[in-house]
Amino acid sequence: MSGRMDGKVAIVTGAGSSGEGIGNGRAAAILFAREGARVLLADRRIDAAVETQRIIEAEGGACAAFEADVTDEGQCDAMVAAAVERWGKLDVLQNNVGIGSRGTVLQNSAADWERVMRVNVTGMMLAARAAIPAMAAGGGGAIVNISSIAALRPRGLTPYATSKGAVEALTRGLAADHAREGIRVNCIEPGPVYTPMAYAGGMSDEIRERRRTASPLGIEGTGWDIGYASLFLASDEARYITGVVLAVDGGVLLTSR
Repeated sequence: MSGRMDGKVAIVTGAGSSGEGIGNGRAAAILFAREGARVLLADRRIDAAVETQRIIEAEGGACAAFEADVTDEGQCDAMVAAAVERWGKLDVLQNNVGIGSRGTVLQNSAADWERVMRVNVTGMMLAARAAIPAMAAGGGGAIVNISSIAALRPRGLTPYATSKGAVEALTRGLAADHAREGIRVNCIEPGPVYTPMAYAGGMSDEIRERRRTASPLGIEGTGWDIGYASLFLASDEARYITGVVLAVDGGVLLTSR
């Protein structure tokens, strides 16, 4: 611990993992707390948030679990209010909530499309809209949105890829709109990292190995890699960085067809 987040109050949405192990949100929450932040662990599944809370508190960190569905405007407002009421301010929002989707527009109904957009894009917008006034009141802050390299290489994931492209456009728009309030907004594009969401429903050893070797580095990415990138972008070390989309993919975008 080097205290990179000392004195900061953070909200991590999707702070639980969708299964056993370390997902992107859980990793970010743990790392924020290790570096001195007080973290509100927001998740639609309170049991998943409580498990992250257990890990953080076992390490001596400060946090609280909070049940929230980010697709609901009122729950986003309540989430921010809870952090401010408990700790007096808000400095960081990590927007991690997202769902997967496969297929073309012909293979997805309008309801399927709208659900992906509601969760992956509108949820981030509602969380940011709730957080920005609290951050501005404290002199500024940082928002980190989680996208995907699918935004640049759809490969049969059209609704999902479109939603992630929208997250990146949202990131740039928020960065431009709120820079004068001292609010930085950046985005991370995870590559084929091995997380509970990725292996939900099972993943064969063959597919896992294929994902690993897709990276020119030849190593497997994990939720910790996304968490450390989030930590940097949320910290004051990134004070001169805003509107950036950072691929954390082991170089997959460099070599994939």
